[in-house]
Amino acid sequence: MTDNEIKELISRGRNFMKMPSEMEEAPVEGGYMTDQTLRKPQPPLFKAPMGGEVFKLPDNYRDLPLKKDILEILYKRKSSRVYTEEKMGLLELSYLLWATQGVKSIRGNNYATLRTVACGGARHEFECYLAVNNVEGLKSGYYHYMPDRHSLELIEEKEDLSKDISISLCEQNWAKKANVVFYYSVIPYRAEWRYGIWSHRVALIDAGHITQNLYIACSSLNLGTCAIAALETPASSEMFKLDGEEEFIFYAAPVGTISEDNQEEEDAFYAFLKEE
Repeated sequence: MTDNEIKELISRGRNFMKMPSEMEEAPVEGGYMTDQTLRKPQPPLFKAPMGGEVFKLPDNYRDLPLKKDILEILYKRKSSRVYTEEKMGLLELSYLLWATQGVKSIRGNNYATLRTVACGGARHEFECYLAVNNVEGLKSGYYHYMPDRHSLELIEEKEDLSKDISISLCEQNWAKKANVVFYYSVIPYRAEWRYGIWSHRVALIDAGHITQNLYIACSSLNLGTCAIAALETPASSEMFKLDGEEEFIFYAAPVGTISEDNQEEEDAFYAFLKEE
C-alpha cells in the first residue's frame, strides 16, 4: 500500500467522524427526508425470537455482592485479559445483560425503549449475542439476548467454542478462557429510519455507552472484561446465523472471573512499554 493510499484511507475515516455539513463533499444539498419524516413504517423495537430454547433470566440483583462505592468502581475499572476460569453465576450474567441492554420502559405506542444505556433517539439499534463457555445453568454454545423478555434463547449448543472465538476475534487467543464472550450486532435500519444518512456515526458513539456500562458492571462484581474492535465481521456474524447486511457483528467483549494473583500475567500484555 502506497503512502497516498494510506492518506486517502485516513482521510475517509476522518470524514466519517465529521458531520455531513463539515465534510469536503457534503452528501446532501437539501430536500433529503428520512423514512420517519416520510411516515414509512417504523422497524420493530426488538428482534423476533430466532426459534431456539428460551431461558428466563433471574433478576434478584440485590442478592449479588455488588460494590456500592462508585468511586471505587470507577477507579478499579480496567481492561482484563487474564481469566481464572472459575464458573460464573447465572445471576451475574443476567445482571451484566440488564446493565448493558436492559429495558426500563417503553415510550409511546411502542415508539422507543428506555434502557439502562443512552442511545441517540432511543433507537437502540443493537442486539447482544453470547458465546457461553462456563456459566452456571447454561449449556455451552451460542445465545441471543431478548431484552423485552429478559431471556436468553439458545441458537446452537456447542461443546468447544475455542476455535470459533479465536477466528472471530482475529486470533486473540486469551479470549478463549473467558466465561462468556459478548458479541454486539447492529441492525442499521433501526437508526436509519429516523436519522437516515446521519445515523451511522452516532450509532458507533452509542455502542461505546454499552461497553462502558459493561466495564462498570463487571467492576462492581469483581469480574473482568476487555472490549474488542478487532474482529472478523463475517466469521462473527456467521456464528450467530446473521445475514451480514441487515444485521452484523461489529463489537465484542470477553468477560471472565479474575484474580489479583494474576496481575503479573496481566502486566505482560504491556511488556512492550518497558522494552521501548
